[in-house]
Amino acid sequence: MTREPSSTERVFDAVVGRVLAEHPGDDEGLMLRSPGLRGPTGRFYAFVAGDGVIVKLPAPRVAELVEVGDGEPCAPSGRPMREWVRIPVPDERACLAHVLEARAFVVGTPGPRAS
Repeated sequence: MTREPSSTERVFDAVVGRVLAEHPGDDEGLMLRSPGLRGPTGRFYAFVAGDGVIVKLPAPRVAELVEVGDGEPCAPSGRPMREWVRIPVPDERACLAHVLEARAFVVGTPGPRAS
């Protein structure tokens, strides 16, 4: 019996489809045993974890998102990861914006900033 995907997984799957259509050099893979996205150099920039999406952003941006309550520290082993932030239960629009912002950071190109 297969498990039904969570609402967060469904949102992330939709975002993955849109991102890969726009950036065919990127691909999917597993990050910490969870579905994730990586850029053309193989570096991950987003993955699903529980009821949130984890994205890689510059440390000051991570701190900003945490401070305003739009994100939570990503601390899988108890210690926060400085350039990763958990976006709880995102809708598709917000998830896409954060994932594209993370992609731009990892790939090193100016990109959109999620609001």
